[in-house]
Amino acid sequence: MASNPVGWFEIYVDDMQRAKAFYETVLQVSLEPLGDPTNESFEMQAFPSDMGQYGCSGALVHCEGFPAGNNSTLVYFACEDCAVEEARVAEAGGRVQRNKMSIGDYGFISLAFDTEGNMFGLHSQN
Repeated sequence: MASNPVGWFEIYVDDMQRAKAFYETVLQVSLEPLGDPTNESFEMQAFPSDMGQYGCSGALVHCEGFPAGNNSTLVYFACEDCAVEEARVAEAGGRVQRNKMSIGDYGFISLAFDTEGNMFGLHSQN
C-alpha cells in the first residue's frame, strides 16, 4: 500500500437533515451537497476537506435499502481537544458512549452515537 489506508468514508443515515444538523453542530463545520454519482437516488452531504492535507474526507449518505446504524466501521474525527466536540453531542441529539479517555502516546478519544444510531469517534492529541 503506497498511501494511507483510508481514502474516503461514508456514514449512512435515515434522516439527512437531522444527521446534517447533528454533525454540523458537533464538529462546527458546514456540509455541502454532492451530486449523485450513480443517478440511483443517493443523497450525499460532504464534509469539508483539503485534498493537499493529511487524512481523508467523506460524506453523509441516504439511499433507500441502506439503513443507518449497526455497522462495524468506526470513523474518528480529528479535533484539537475531543472534549469540546464531545460536549456538543447531547445538545445536538446524540449520545456519548465513552467520555474522553487517554490512549497513551496516541492522545485521547471520545466515543458517541449520532442521531441515526451510528457510533463515531473523536480523536485529539490533547
